[in-house]
Amino acid sequence: MLSIPEIIRKKRDGEKLQQEEIIYFVQAVSRKALQEGQIGAMLMAIRLQGMEPDETLVLTQAMATSGRVLEWPGKWQGLLVDKHSTGGVGDKVSLSLAPALAACGCKVPMISGRGLGHTGGTLDKLESIPGFMVSQSPEQMKQILEQVGCCIVEQSSELVPADKVLYALRDVTATVDSLPLITGSILSKKAAENICALVLDVKFGSAALYPTLESAQQLAESLVCVGTQLGICTSAVLSKMDGPLGSRVGHSLEVLESLECLEGQGPGDLRELVTTLGGTLLWQCGRASSVSQGAARIAKALDNGSALRTFQAMLEAQGVEAKVARALCSEGQEERFQVLGQARAQEELVALSDGTVQQILGLPIARVIHGLGGGRSQKGQMINHRVGAEVLVSVGQKVRKGDPWIRIHYENPELGDAGRRELQEALILEDSEPFIPGSKVARTILPQGQWARADKD
Repeated sequence: MLSIPEIIRKKRDGEKLQQEEIIYFVQAVSRKALQEGQIGAMLMAIRLQGMEPDETLVLTQAMATSGRVLEWPGKWQGLLVDKHSTGGVGDKVSLSLAPALAACGCKVPMISGRGLGHTGGTLDKLESIPGFMVSQSPEQMKQILEQVGCCIVEQSSELVPADKVLYALRDVTATVDSLPLITGSILSKKAAENICALVLDVKFGSAALYPTLESAQQLAESLVCVGTQLGICTSAVLSKMDGPLGSRVGHSLEVLESLECLEGQGPGDLRELVTTLGGTLLWQCGRASSVSQGAARIAKALDNGSALRTFQAMLEAQGVEAKVARALCSEGQEERFQVLGQARAQEELVALSDGTVQQILGLPIARVIHGLGGGRSQKGQMINHRVGAEVLVSVGQKVRKGDPWIRIHYENPELGDAGRRELQEALILEDSEPFIPGSKVARTILPQGQWARADKD
């Protein structure tokens, strides 16, 4: 007879768990047969003692099969792809990437999450668009993929129920940063999507879950290894997350910037990440002969309007009125603000000295926006989609004392002196010559085993 206390004890003492023990634990979680204290103890034991790669694989497989696995038409074989990011400040990549991939012939059943802490969630951003429905059944997802090619939805109760329980408890037991638990949570959902190719955007830096490239690479390698063993062609891009991605932070403001990207414009760092991740996926699923050719195809979809038209079709398929979708995707910024709404007050802060911008730290900006109502501290908390920030300068740029460098959008609570001080700490100036900032993409880990290919360049 298997015993939950004995399984917890074994992991607590650093012993390796057998396959049947891990499966027994996950099944008991899914059946809600355990006390929260037992689950929390197991999570902490895994966090402190870690797991061997084969333990992590079994954990992920057991979580993936704890609920329904999505089924797709046979003709979509080789076309089903997805992307996952470990999160950061201003990370709006999914909003442009999913429709760009669909415009290139892929099927993208993207299951996304909400924001918690300082990172913004893709679902929250999309819900700033009036009428957008993140809740879609597997049957509705299939219909949207047939008609449009992509959907961005929340995790339904039928999919990976074990992860829902574990994820909620990880957040309140200080076990969020456990490598095997992160791996299991991310990849169980992707395995349940029944996709053929996956690219992971693993962030590192002061505004990311992992502060250093080395620690992020550990996670990326674990994800690629386990993803491959699950039968998914998996790659990872390691990207810097010290400052915000793009120049806008906050839900509706990030939708506006995503629309600019979908029009072939917008910030260069956002476009670079969208084309790099998309190009890698097109190469992985055989729709491009190289990563660079794939990136060029994604760029073309952004430039010729096909990605924007796909985004508009996705909005309508997920509940947005046609005239609202059309206003967002066809009109200028003023009309877009009329659709999304704009915060009652805007305030610009100015540079306190002359200098060249060395860094714009994302974490202080995210914390202030969070405190102004733009984030949540607990699950289910209401957020203000209109709260946010526009960064008015770029890294490498020369600024003068008194030049506006950031614009804050707020309502209630108002921006106070403490918030202003924290924001000023985000702007790092030095007395040096202007410069062109380097790429946010630091390293790529390509597929292993049967999917390893030589023509990546």
